[in-house]
Amino acid sequence: MQIQTNFSLKNYNTFGIEAKAKQFVAVHNLAELQAILKNHSSEKKFILGGGSNMLLTQDIDALVIHIDLKGKKIIKENDDFVWVESQAGEVWHEFVLWTIDQNFGGLENMSLIPGNVGTTPVQNIGAYGAEIKDSFVSCDAMNIETQEVKTFTKDECKFGYRESIFKQEVKDKYIITSVVFKLKKHSHIINIDYGDIKAELAKNNVETPTIKDVSNAVIAIRNTKLPNPKELGNSGSFFKNPVISKELFEKVQAKFPEVKHFEVSPTEVKVPAGWLIENAGLKGYRNGDAGVHKNQALVLVNYGNATGQDILNLSKYVQKTVFDKYGIAIEAEVNVI
Repeated sequence: MQIQTNFSLKNYNTFGIEAKAKQFVAVHNLAELQAILKNHSSEKKFILGGGSNMLLTQDIDALVIHIDLKGKKIIKENDDFVWVESQAGEVWHEFVLWTIDQNFGGLENMSLIPGNVGTTPVQNIGAYGAEIKDSFVSCDAMNIETQEVKTFTKDECKFGYRESIFKQEVKDKYIITSVVFKLKKHSHIINIDYGDIKAELAKNNVETPTIKDVSNAVIAIRNTKLPNPKELGNSGSFFKNPVISKELFEKVQAKFPEVKHFEVSPTEVKVPAGWLIENAGLKGYRNGDAGVHKNQALVLVNYGNATGQDILNLSKYVQKTVFDKYGIAIEAEVNVI
């Protein structure tokens, strides 16, 4: 392991923001991670995964530890299910494609989400009617202070909408090192009721879709709506879909009858943030090199030389514009650093 100083993080965040790390080291196994944490116990640390869910607004005055643990394997199976363990540094989309190639169902709706496997439980990532918690069994995580590895069960993770214990009680206390998923080997549950999946399948004359067909449809939709971070810096969906009270929703609907929505409980309604931003007139909006994507208003983009502060200022402008028009507050899904 080599610790580097004044290290550029431009290639380690999907926004492509230029920021420097005071110190940087990549770890490739548990022993290396334990050694770094133990030998640098008094130093401030910053844990870096795939860099897909963060906006860097400043240099990192800390030891940046890049989690680059690789490997995936079947740890258990029966006639119907398989339990697969992936190390934290595996690229999420590549892992999803690997499960589909094995005909293991459960993750196909989350194809092409940027980032690494280790960060997926933190956000309880999701897309097109599926979330990590639907297939999640457990994850191993290393205590930063003691270097002991603890297994967190699904219940212990306290999953919610883009929420988990890793964003709350144990934030900055543990590093996720591996994740176990329970997937179906056959009789797959085909989930195509959310978003544009049905339309995409129909366009391709797919009447009885497989998990591969669903994955291909999701990839096609995402490629149409979401820019490739390697070509246009972004972090996927920048904002959470707000969940509001039925009372507030009825007030909004009275003024804007066309507002899209999904009931999540008898008292709460989810409103798509992308719809709110687009209908507030901000789809394709640009200020310098910071912009709202032309095809998907939920995505903020770096057209080349935007700073993290430029993107942050844009996000605040979007939030204010939406609130002024609809009275609905939208929160960032991305971690601002």
